[in-house]
Amino acid sequence: MAEDRIQVKGMKFFGHHGITEEEQAIGQRIEVDVEIEVDLEAAGRADDPNLTLDYTLIYQVTREIVEGKSVKLIETLAESIADRLILKLNVDSAWVKVIKPNPPIDNSVIGYVAIEVQRDK
Repeated sequence: MAEDRIQVKGMKFFGHHGITEEEQAIGQRIEVDVEIEVDLEAAGRADDPNLTLDYTLIYQVTREIVEGKSVKLIETLAESIADRLILKLNVDSAWVKVIKPNPPIDNSVIGYVAIEVQRDK
């Protein structure tokens, strides 16, 4: 298993996810951090872009899910992103953090809630 990682952090999207009808109707900002485990040795030694993973693919896969079909749980978003990254990009492992800033919890002031998952091929 590779120990090298590609990180794409601070991705910001707008999605319609949440348990309440209001969250699903109005939508909100969703932030995502991704870390992919993939062997980067050949790319690093050869300085060849064809031997590494195109970072924009990580962004595109993540965007398709977050801006796609509404789900109730950010846990579902994290699972879907990790599964799709592993399958579509043929990588060994994916770590995904989904952040919901300012969640609507009893009119409280909360910076964010987040879910992190780590999934392997």
